[in-house]
Amino acid sequence: MNIYVANIPWKASEEQLKQLFAEYGDVSSAKIIMDKVTQRSRGFGFVEMADDSAGRAAIAGLNGFDFLGKTLVVNEARPREEGGGSRGGSRGGFRGGYNKD
Repeated sequence: MNIYVANIPWKASEEQLKQLFAEYGDVSSAKIIMDKVTQRSRGFGFVEMADDSAGRAAIAGLNGFDFLGKTLVVNEARPREEGGGSRGGSRGGFRGGYNKD
């Protein structure tokens, strides 16, 4: 089961996140998403658990949990949509001069 975790403190490590979820069962992976430019945590990540029932128990037990001073938001991750949606749309073409009639 893939689990989405939001509101992760910036000081948290992937190992700390993995240990937190390991209290509920076997954790396959724990990944905190990093900003490409600053290389700092973006405050969310994903935890993959081998067993769905352990994943559901972790969601129930950790959603709203205070982790290093921040309240976690924990949900089952939704599959990524193909295409990824729009990134803002068209700005249109060059419209020309100042006093267009």
